[in-house]
Amino acid sequence: MTSAPEPQPGLVIANYGQTLLVEASDGASWPCVARKSIGQAACGDRVLWQAGRGDAHGAVVAIEPRRSLLARTDARGKSKPLCANIDQLIVVTSPAASAGASGINHSLIDHYLVTADLLGLGATLVVNKMDLAGELQAIKLRDEMARYQAMGYEFRAVSAKTRDGLPELGAQLKDRTSVFVGESGVGKSSLLQALLPDHEIRVGALSEASGKGRHTTTSTLLFHLPRGGDIIDSPGVREFRLWNISAAELARGFREFRPFLDNCRFRDCVHDGEPGCAVTLACEQGKISRQRLDSYRAILHKLPVVEYD
Repeated sequence: MTSAPEPQPGLVIANYGQTLLVEASDGASWPCVARKSIGQAACGDRVLWQAGRGDAHGAVVAIEPRRSLLARTDARGKSKPLCANIDQLIVVTSPAASAGASGINHSLIDHYLVTADLLGLGATLVVNKMDLAGELQAIKLRDEMARYQAMGYEFRAVSAKTRDGLPELGAQLKDRTSVFVGESGVGKSSLLQALLPDHEIRVGALSEASGKGRHTTTSTLLFHLPRGGDIIDSPGVREFRLWNISAAELARGFREFRPFLDNCRFRDCVHDGEPGCAVTLACEQGKISRQRLDSYRAILHKLPVVEYD
């Protein structure tokens, strides 16, 4: 009887639901299924896998320890891994159609920045479609982004259409594993296409290697950048929202709140108008922006249950 092939290291580069595509050490791609005993594997996971016999799928037999994991938790508290071993979130936005507004959804941006901070990830703010912004609108956008830069976040102004700013963004992505996030219509797909001109060819090659024959909207895919680094494209991440965290964790995710969190009069203060709140006082004194405090409270009110540490 022929013994089973020895497990070998690999990288999950595509997740089609039940089928995973694993990249072997030699660069070849192999369709695999994960053993139920190891839990759910995610795109970006380093794994051990065994080749299948004949035309059979291979098997992922172990998941290597992860340095980070982005997971989606539903209202019932059930967690689903979205992508693993990422280094940074690329938070994409774009100018509003109206010349009188910046178009920045600060609440959503802050949501992603909190996620990055709580997971220990880097975060870069990218304003795409800058070619559509008028002079005054561009000034307003840069002023708003400067507030985030003052807190230590990176900022890039780019245009996928004109390619302005793309070399600088490419340098930000080099040798890192990144995930693009942001609301619909800001041009995440066009940015991906600009950074990876052969994107559609790669998608087709991954689909063919997986045996699926076509790209589906539920697929999570990892692409290697020509200059080094990886981008994970995940429909699940596009709809990702904070869910199963406490109010205290949320407050810690707003990094400029941290010096004041232990100075509130009440231990269980959630910084939502309670007397003696040090965060509210810091806002009144100009040490925290009103916009960020309002954003925090907007997210707080959407949490299913307000919990205390």
